[in-house]
Amino acid sequence: MRIDIITALPSLLHSPLNDSIVKRAQTKGHVSVEVHDLRDYSTSKSRTIDDYAYGGGAGMVMAVEPILRCIESLQQDRQYDELIYMTPDGETFNQTMANALSLKENIIILCGHYKGVDERIRQHIITKEISIGDYVLSGGELAAAVVADAVIRLVPGVLNDETSALTDSFQDDLLAPPVYTRPPEINGWEVPEILTSGNLKAIELWRMEQAMERTRIRRPDLWEKFNQNHDE
Repeated sequence: MRIDIITALPSLLHSPLNDSIVKRAQTKGHVSVEVHDLRDYSTSKSRTIDDYAYGGGAGMVMAVEPILRCIESLQQDRQYDELIYMTPDGETFNQTMANALSLKENIIILCGHYKGVDERIRQHIITKEISIGDYVLSGGELAAAVVADAVIRLVPGVLNDETSALTDSFQDDLLAPPVYTRPPEINGWEVPEILTSGNLKAIELWRMEQAMERTRIRRPDLWEKFNQNHDE
């Protein structure tokens, strides 16, 4: 998989994309992540990528030309399955979307900035718009890093234990059950006896029950979705 991220602030993406699982994924050759400075595609001496909004109003707008130049340059080398724009009014990102994107081969992510991008880019170039929540960030860089991280860890070969991703929260519309490690007792706090019983079938049943109860209490919206999907 290859992910190209277009941004006005490439330095914001350096750490998230060059550490931990994402770094190992690139080192192993499972994923390639390239960050492109949008200012490199400006034709002005000051490397300007924004302009005033037609009709007036506060804030600047990301201009069409630099974005087009960057995307067209990338498309000369490969075809892209999705051209994603990170924006607060996009579709809310979730695990199902991450799963679907992890099956793609090439993805472009455009990070929003200022008051957003010229609407013509959204209408004619972008294929998918994503939000990571109902709030506004200073730019789309951190949101792009969130999406990239969530998608990359699902690519086959990235995790040492590939079954780990399948048991993450939200994979089956449930939150993950509680987990424990050694020691079995500390300060009078004990690990549930079932987990040290060696009875794998009983342990799996306990984990499912715990996941269901945790979801019912903490995320009624997910619990409703889970019940709907299992009633069909």
